[in-house]
Amino acid sequence: METSGVINVLASSNPNNSAQDISRATSPVEDVRDLNGYDEEDPEKATRNRPRTYPYESYLPYPLEGEATHQQYLDEILKNLYIAVEAGDFSPGVVHWTRELRAWLGLKFDPKRTVRVKLVKLYYELALAPGIDPAVSERFSSMFMVLTKRKHYLRPGKDLLLDWRPLYKELKVFVLPQESGMIHTTNVKRNLRTLAKLCTFAQLYFDPREIPAMFDEFLPYFSTSFVEGAYVVMGLLNLLMPTAPAPAGEEKLLPQNYLPTLFHLWSLVNRSRTFDITFLDIISRLARDSLSAKHIAFTEYGIFSKDQSNLIFTAILRLLEIPVGQATSPYSTVSDSSAGLAVLLDRDTRKHPIAHHIARWIVMSLSPACLDQPDSILANLEGLIQAVETFFHPSNSGTWTKTLSQLVYYLADFFVMRWNRERTGEMEVPEDRKLNDDIKRRFVLCLRDVIFMGIYAKSGTAMNFSLSTLQSLAFLEPNLILPGALQRIYPSMQGLVEVHRTTSSLRSLQVLSKIMVRTKGFRCHVTSLLGLALPGIDANDLEKTLHTLSFIQSVCYNIPFQDLSRGREGVEGSALAVQWVTSEVDQMERDGANVELNYTEGFSDEDEAMVLASSTTGFGEFLISFLGRVFTLLENLPDASRVRSGSPEENVVNTLPATFTPLLASLSPDLYDMALNKIADFLSNHVIHQARDAMAFICNALCKVNPEKALKRLVPSLVQSIRAEIDENGAASTRNTGSDVLPRDRGLVWNISMLSMCVVHVGDAVLKHKKELFDISLYMQAKCKGIPTVHVSNFIHHLLLNLTGTYTIDYSLYESAVLARGLTIDDWGKSPSTTELNIKWHVPKREEIEFAVELFQSQAESSLNQLSLLTSNSSPIKRDGTGKEWSDEVSRNLVLLRLILSGVSVLFDPKAASTTKAPTENGDTEMTGMNGFIVDHTEKGDPCLGERDEDEVKPTFHYNAGYSLKEGDPLYVLVHELRQKAGELLHLVHQFLTEKQEDDVSCFTALYSAYRSWFVDVGMEKSAHVLDRVTRLFAADIHPYKVSGLRKEYPRPLLLRRANVYHLQRLHRNAPPRLRSALDTKLLLDLAHSSVSLYTEIRRNAQVAGESATKAIIGARTLVIPPILSALEVALEKQDYPRIKGAIFSLLYGMLAKTIGKDWNFAPRLIKSFIAVSTVDKPSVQKIAAGATFQVMDYGRPLERMVILDEGIVKAIAPSESVEDKITQKRDYIKKRRNKVEAKKSELALELVDLARTSHWKKASRTAAIVINLGLRFDEIASENMINLVTIGTIDTHPGLRGLYSGALVALFSLVEMRAVCQHSYENYLLDKQAIPAKVLVPTKRDDPDWTKNYLSSFAKPEAEFYMDHDYPGWLIWDKTMPAYRSNPKKGLDFDAVETRVRNQIGRLLDRNWFSTFFGYLKQEPRDAGADRFRMPSAMMLMYTFELLLDGVTVATFSDIKELLKEVYEDGSDKHQHRATAEILGALLTSVVDDSVAKRTEVWGYAFPIIRQIFSDGLTPENSAYWTTFLHLVLQGKDPRRSWPIVDWLASFRLDMTSNAAFKESSKIQLLQQCIVDAGWHFQLEGPILEDFLAHLDHPYKGVREAMGQTLASIYRTRYHESYKDVETLISSQRAVSSVGVTPYEPTKEFSITIEEVFKRLEVWRKQRAPGQQGPSSYTSGSKTVLLWLDATLSSHECTQLLNFFPDVFMDQLLHMMDVKEDPELQSLAYHVFRHLPNIPHRAGEDREFISALIRIGTTSLLWHQRLRVLINMQVIYFRRLFLISRAEQQALFDCVSTMLEDPQLEVRLGASTTLSGMIRCSPVALRDLTIGRLRSNFTKLLASSKLPKRSPAGTPTPEHTRNVIRRHAAVLGLGALVQAFPYMSPPPVWLPQILATLAVKAAADPGMVGKSVKSVLSEFKKTRQDTWHVDVKVFTSEQLEDLEGVLWKSYFA
Repeated sequence: METSGVINVLASSNPNNSAQDISRATSPVEDVRDLNGYDEEDPEKATRNRPRTYPYESYLPYPLEGEATHQQYLDEILKNLYIAVEAGDFSPGVVHWTRELRAWLGLKFDPKRTVRVKLVKLYYELALAPGIDPAVSERFSSMFMVLTKRKHYLRPGKDLLLDWRPLYKELKVFVLPQESGMIHTTNVKRNLRTLAKLCTFAQLYFDPREIPAMFDEFLPYFSTSFVEGAYVVMGLLNLLMPTAPAPAGEEKLLPQNYLPTLFHLWSLVNRSRTFDITFLDIISRLARDSLSAKHIAFTEYGIFSKDQSNLIFTAILRLLEIPVGQATSPYSTVSDSSAGLAVLLDRDTRKHPIAHHIARWIVMSLSPACLDQPDSILANLEGLIQAVETFFHPSNSGTWTKTLSQLVYYLADFFVMRWNRERTGEMEVPEDRKLNDDIKRRFVLCLRDVIFMGIYAKSGTAMNFSLSTLQSLAFLEPNLILPGALQRIYPSMQGLVEVHRTTSSLRSLQVLSKIMVRTKGFRCHVTSLLGLALPGIDANDLEKTLHTLSFIQSVCYNIPFQDLSRGREGVEGSALAVQWVTSEVDQMERDGANVELNYTEGFSDEDEAMVLASSTTGFGEFLISFLGRVFTLLENLPDASRVRSGSPEENVVNTLPATFTPLLASLSPDLYDMALNKIADFLSNHVIHQARDAMAFICNALCKVNPEKALKRLVPSLVQSIRAEIDENGAASTRNTGSDVLPRDRGLVWNISMLSMCVVHVGDAVLKHKKELFDISLYMQAKCKGIPTVHVSNFIHHLLLNLTGTYTIDYSLYESAVLARGLTIDDWGKSPSTTELNIKWHVPKREEIEFAVELFQSQAESSLNQLSLLTSNSSPIKRDGTGKEWSDEVSRNLVLLRLILSGVSVLFDPKAASTTKAPTENGDTEMTGMNGFIVDHTEKGDPCLGERDEDEVKPTFHYNAGYSLKEGDPLYVLVHELRQKAGELLHLVHQFLTEKQEDDVSCFTALYSAYRSWFVDVGMEKSAHVLDRVTRLFAADIHPYKVSGLRKEYPRPLLLRRANVYHLQRLHRNAPPRLRSALDTKLLLDLAHSSVSLYTEIRRNAQVAGESATKAIIGARTLVIPPILSALEVALEKQDYPRIKGAIFSLLYGMLAKTIGKDWNFAPRLIKSFIAVSTVDKPSVQKIAAGATFQVMDYGRPLERMVILDEGIVKAIAPSESVEDKITQKRDYIKKRRNKVEAKKSELALELVDLARTSHWKKASRTAAIVINLGLRFDEIASENMINLVTIGTIDTHPGLRGLYSGALVALFSLVEMRAVCQHSYENYLLDKQAIPAKVLVPTKRDDPDWTKNYLSSFAKPEAEFYMDHDYPGWLIWDKTMPAYRSNPKKGLDFDAVETRVRNQIGRLLDRNWFSTFFGYLKQEPRDAGADRFRMPSAMMLMYTFELLLDGVTVATFSDIKELLKEVYEDGSDKHQHRATAEILGALLTSVVDDSVAKRTEVWGYAFPIIRQIFSDGLTPENSAYWTTFLHLVLQGKDPRRSWPIVDWLASFRLDMTSNAAFKESSKIQLLQQCIVDAGWHFQLEGPILEDFLAHLDHPYKGVREAMGQTLASIYRTRYHESYKDVETLISSQRAVSSVGVTPYEPTKEFSITIEEVFKRLEVWRKQRAPGQQGPSSYTSGSKTVLLWLDATLSSHECTQLLNFFPDVFMDQLLHMMDVKEDPELQSLAYHVFRHLPNIPHRAGEDREFISALIRIGTTSLLWHQRLRVLINMQVIYFRRLFLISRAEQQALFDCVSTMLEDPQLEVRLGASTTLSGMIRCSPVALRDLTIGRLRSNFTKLLASSKLPKRSPAGTPTPEHTRNVIRRHAAVLGLGALVQAFPYMSPPPVWLPQILATLAVKAAADPGMVGKSVKSVLSEFKKTRQDTWHVDVKVFTSEQLEDLEGVLWKSYFA
């Protein structure tokens, strides 16, 4: 990357500055340049770094606005954005223009790069601006992501740099709360998920030169003493650290410089899954970004060193969580459970799965350097895949299956992406790092075998991943993948194997078809595979049918179905192809899985062309049998139960059209005629009701492909059948009840459905049949009744859509020019260029529009006339009740009306729809207000309280979308008049129904659907969600063709559909909300009226229609709110439940809720009504109300009053003209509005406070919830009434209210404190500027070598000038200063008048009675067991009240509290007394934390004696939990010297060996442990405690021992710290040692001595213990304490500090402990700890002694139990350390296990055999082959040499005999282990059959164990191979099979 000096961010306005910033990676095609916004010459005009692939705008069939207009629109958007931001109008102003900008970008226009940079900065600023409403800032964040979504918009570092600090500041509030001082309770925080996503996008643009600054900022927080710190730092680094390469020449910024430090940090937190994932994420991004930087050194390990790479691979093995033998998980839950707040920083694992990081790291580190070296990333990858190979097999599935399949998927996907991008030049990679063919080949071979297993996986997810991987690998190396795939596919398609294999094979064919069609030789197989797939279309197996159809679809998209043999010499029929395919299949059967089909050599082009041509002669037969199978399928389809149920039947019906469209489009003319005749005959001879839709779709596909031919053949016969059905069969002559079609009508419905699908989206071919279609539509409307009428209306709807719409009518695979010259073999599988398409569009002609309008008019007028007749007094049909004929007629006409309105929706012009003629008394006059807006003054409210109208009537831009009429055209006038009439009639029908038929649900349903269409379908048929549907279908169809790194390599029909989708997007943009006309007003009020109907169904339909209508009309919301609100108020008076529900639902569960919240004309009324609802006694009403409570509470939130932005960034988008006046005007208006609204809020708050005080608790609790948000404000805090309400409410008799009010009181207190800390300034509050009087920054003397020692020793004395409340300063590194707190602050917070008023007022209410009542409630027994714990909220609340009390503000005094506390504690016999006392004392002690020494001394002097007395004698198992939490509250996050009396007293605890009160002792130790954990490394009084505990390890009581073990671990855990002088020293000292940094947790000399002494003592005690002693002994007790200590340490992050002691100190002792049979508890504990050992991560080379010790015990121990147990650990350590273990060690382990096969003890021999096969299985291939060769010859010799001697006549075996039997058994087990190491390899390795034969012949007849082992090996082998036996049997010779036959197999297997 060339650098252009330091880029001046503001220089973007200077045109000369960015000239050298243009990347010349891709040179554009000449004529595309101006189209695609990519301009090489003038960088100022440049919009992207890469030209657009698809020239959207040149493909549309109508003229467009042109570039100038687009730019003009953009300028307009920017101008308005600027005005809105400057005026502080964020919502709706900025939000609206953001929406416009998004739409502008969505239409594929590109802003200039300079403009985009300004916008990105603006939205970054807005997304993080302090003071903005969080809900609004979400919108800005998402806009920021849209602007930076693709990397080719802006190049990181060249075009744009962002500052990471604002984002860090926001994150810090969440994860480092101790830093931001006070905790905000009142301020709603941003959404963390969004911040994390912001990081993902912004991280690219952070300046890599900032890395040192980030280290300086984050690393000081790193600490494992309080391990959350470590997790937070890593989370922050992962989210914020830029991984882009820094400019060349800056040594310090090379990744190799700081990687050792990162690895060191990684090794500080062991056994943590989170840490592994985070590091892999960072490291893989580093690998990706450094790949292109020439100045970063790159080797066969990428930018990493060998050690680093091996460590990463070891971590990958851990992460895959593969089960090994009896091993426990490599992760410990203890580590990750203490991540605390850092969990908030984790990336979403669904979007960033761990497999993705692993694959990215591996693929981005590959380069040709890997090929020459024996060890490299590629070699390691091969090792990894080989090690876990068997876990891919379908029979071996488990939790690991998904991760593994995901891993290979991402590996292949990344590889393909990198391969393609390097080829197209999109990734600029230095030449020597580019992937080449050799790497590609090795990579594909590495993954090939596991993928062939993976595609048969049992889990659907794994199978999907594997199939995608198969596709990627075939894309890379077709000649390596296709032969093996075909070899597996042919047998399963011929039905030789299980069904599930057939499914997998069909799916594999689907993904491989595109590649096969393009690859020489393999394409000759395509037609025979198509034939083999046909039986898959089967009504009994719909899933298989789906896959078969998908396969056929993907073939049809890629090849023309045309007989290529015409005009070729020497090709007669398909004989040649059949013969060739047969010979190929035979070869595959002969060669088995390793078949090689090399078609590039030895198969000449001419021969291939002949075979291919010959194969295409079979297409005709294929088509006939395909249609036959589909027809059979349709005849046997079950009845579709429900619509959209997701059932397989439904899926098949949806897949059929998707298959037929490409199939019919790819047919040659003669084949098309054949298909047409077949389908037409089927249509006229069958009526299959349940297959109606499927068949109709097929007709549609047929007509789309060739409308002329198809319509000519189908229309006349369908029309004739319809007339015949009506005239002769009397179909549809009467109405019917229910929703099923009567058998009599089925023929009619079948024909109508076919006809209606034949005339949609087929273009102008229908004009030839104009008269027939017009007549039949009138005829059917006249004659039909009942359900078929809906289908008739649908037919008319379709015909109208077809005539008026603009859409593509081109489905051909090839351009017409190509078809004209004739297709050849080279046209198979060819993707057209995206820039050279010629698209056929249907653009409505005048003739079509006339036909459409005529049809629309005739149908509309007839239905309008009928409706007005039916609703008049002289109705032709009697109205007698509901659901009868009258209802039918009305709803039929309404449905027709709705469908024809949406059918011609494209002809309606929003402008005309907004002006309606309003009839007045004196003739018709046009009545319009401002631009056609009927001004409606029914509801008088203060306009300032709502949102301004001008905000709603914002202009939206018009994008040309080919509208076909002109204003003033007679057709234009006619269409709009008819629409107007329809609207008026709908209103009349509504009035009539509400008066006369108010319970007629079916009519109302039809009516409101019609309303909805009337409102929504203007300009485009929005009610049918056309755009969404088309986009979804398009996305599904292109999915199989997406290839990473390539763009739009789709078949031609799909590329054309993209243009169609683009046209729809433009249409959609042109139908924005429109102005309201008088008629709109009428209809909207109708909907509002019915939204509160008595009938549920009617209500629901009206609400749905109302929602849609209010979205479509500007100003609709404020119109419909008042009537619904009034209805709610009336309903509440009458207790009319259904209407209450309807009103609440309409107002609070939809679009209106937001409007009400912003419009304070309505909000107070709604809030009062909502509170009144709480008294309604009906559960369903309460349920609805409860769901809306948060919405209403939200209304009370204060409006934005100040937003802090960087002026420069905003000014950057300022327009050239001056807009100051507008800004000032707007700003004043917003201020005025805010003041009025806030006044209204405080007025309401006062009202509600009175209400809350006097009402029933149900009402009061809802009022309280709302009033708290309404009444708390930063400026005046709260009103007097409210303070009284809340303070008195805290001691209310109702527990629910108490909870609410005490929460409010805490909020009140913290707001007061917050204001004081921010020095009463709102700006400081937003900027988090806080002045805590006691807080100071103390300079550190970090250059003094003894500084850390002195610092720590100061914690051992109570006196201190400053208290260090934070744990992190100095743990990892020292900063220049550290935050501390004065130990004797002279003054507390200073409160201003407002705060003092509030404090005094609360103080006046807090008298002795208040406290005594509150304490009384604390003592009550909690209502549910879950609440029986130390309740932090009560302690928090009391803490604030005590602060007031001690400041002398309250009526009550400290002596009152002392007396009350006595009453609370009484005699301490009840646990509830203890809980209350603990809460009160906890609050009391925390309330004086920041006070002067005098006050603290007074409080501690009173509290400590009570605490001491309880700790000494009052603790019981019931209450100790409360006191532990109390201690945690007092100590956590504070300097231990603040609570010196407690700390000192606890630390002076010594074990009393004479005491028999075990609980007393253990509970004190637990308190001590809590104290140590809370103080962390600041706890400096550990010496005497350790001495005391170590002296009494053999304590007789279990509870005490457990507490001691845990405490010992805690003490040693917190002794470690690193304390580097500064970041610089940390980085340089890590780099100096090794590429993976310093090894942490090296045990100190004292620690080593201690451990050794402890174990020596255990050894002494062991010898003292009498064997078989039943009771406890010093040995058993001491061992348990030590084991608990070890267990706690080994499952924690500092486990590596014990590594040195594994081999000599721990192992033997642990094995001895496991042999104490008399104490099962000791045995299981020891076993548990023993299994930890191999999971502890060692570094490379540190494991030598451990392995030697394992081998020593395995070969020399006298106890067979011990020998057996070390085997478990051998296998685990071998697997876990596959990449770190040295060859010599591997060899030694193999030798040891082989020797153990000859162990005298049977169990050990069997264990050794299992271990051996496991070790062989996971070894890399090279080592595996060597080992197998050696072991095979050894064991075979051993078997041959140890003959079975005859038994002695006496029957007792001689020693010689026994020894021989053991040796024979060893040989059998050894050979068996080799067989079982490859349970799933098919075909088995070549050497394997001989071993089986040897075993069968030589040892199967042995008596006893030996023969039994042989038989079990053989039977196991056979069992795992039943699936693949037809393949595996070929490896055996006939002699070998004969040898095996006799033993266990019957001959039919052969």
